[in-house]
Amino acid sequence: MAKAKRQVLIIDDEAAMRHMLRLTLERDGYAVSEAVNGRDGLESLQAQAYDYILCDIRMPELDGPAFLQEKLRRQFGGTVIMMSAYGTIDTAVECMKQGAYDYISKPFRPDEILLALRKAEERLQLRQENLRLRDDLQRSGRPQGVAAIVHRSPVMAELLETVRKAAASNVPVLVTGETGTGKELVARALHAESPRCARPFLAVNCGAIPAGLLESELFGHVRGAFTGADRTRTGLFGAADGGTLLLDEIGDLPLELQPKLLRVLQEGEVRRVGDSHSQPVDVRVIAATAVDLRQAVSQGRFREDLFYRLAVVTIELPPLRRRPEDIALLVTSYLPRLAARHVRPVPELAADAVQLLERHPWPGNVRELVNVLEKTLVLCREETIAAGDIVLADAPPAAGRPADLSLKKAVSELERDFICRALSATSGNRTQAAQLLEISLRNLLYKIKEYGLHN
Repeated sequence: MAKAKRQVLIIDDEAAMRHMLRLTLERDGYAVSEAVNGRDGLESLQAQAYDYILCDIRMPELDGPAFLQEKLRRQFGGTVIMMSAYGTIDTAVECMKQGAYDYISKPFRPDEILLALRKAEERLQLRQENLRLRDDLQRSGRPQGVAAIVHRSPVMAELLETVRKAAASNVPVLVTGETGTGKELVARALHAESPRCARPFLAVNCGAIPAGLLESELFGHVRGAFTGADRTRTGLFGAADGGTLLLDEIGDLPLELQPKLLRVLQEGEVRRVGDSHSQPVDVRVIAATAVDLRQAVSQGRFREDLFYRLAVVTIELPPLRRRPEDIALLVTSYLPRLAARHVRPVPELAADAVQLLERHPWPGNVRELVNVLEKTLVLCREETIAAGDIVLADAPPAAGRPADLSLKKAVSELERDFICRALSATSGNRTQAAQLLEISLRNLLYKIKEYGLHN
């Protein structure tokens, strides 16, 4: 079945401009209609629906801003891109604040208008995909928002009540806590419980992107802003417009970018790299960090004004060792998912295994717990997992017994673990596993027999 053509309405009082746009858009597969002013455009919208509307700002009878206001009042659909001549840029920006998606300055080349439409189409597809995923989650019956966070402890119940209250507002939230406590999960719950839940939720790790690229990643850039910028890019703030953006590891944000983030939070507008004008954005910012930002402020590594702007509401996640009553519930939640990943029945945990997990200090928190559970599932194929089947990386020695300092035993355990991992990575192919381990096949077969790894 042929794909339906995208419908575009051109509203411009200049016949030559309408003719040029029609030729350009029809060559690219769009179905084009024309209107000579805003009033004529409203009549066209009354008659049929359009995907995109290219609207000039200065027109007789009903100009662009007046058309936009009336379109919104009548709740007509269609993504609006304003076309502005020199001297009307400020008016175009005001139109964006009132609901227009973007503006393009006259005179423009044909490929610029096509690029603007493709950006609008990408944004529309992103929103539709977000709505589809949300509907899929609702139909699947999986818990969402606060209900998706497994807990039994009073400390977590109190924290999640704060999440519910904070979700109703648009103020920035700072989520703090040790590594592995679930800061992104809380950020997603804030988004899911908020009025923005049907709009995009995007996340970026500020420490994982080189400083030279992070500015463009966050705020976008215009074509030609730097070497390699062969097209305009919206950036994460633009892509998350109407939704939520999680700035993870905010403590790693380069000092030179912090004033620009502060301006976005204060003014609600973004200036792309290389652009001379700012664009309004409506984004709820959630920041997350495992470091002490107050200490970073005192050391001059983080701006004090930015800290207070981000920490309007602060949610501090407790480490797992402070909520041991949640551990059994977390195990019950994660084991079926991990067992399904490794295509095996869900084992039971013996009482002594649960007690061992509850006594462990968990320096890596929930992430470490999941890691231990997965390692146990891989190495233990029994229907019931006992305490002796669980290997904790830094488990203390048993009471009354000295720590086992046998180097021979430690080397054997490490060798056995590497062989298991190589066999798993090659789906049991011993020849390929020997190549990964850089030993002979004969040596590998001997060690498989020695360690009882035939199965």
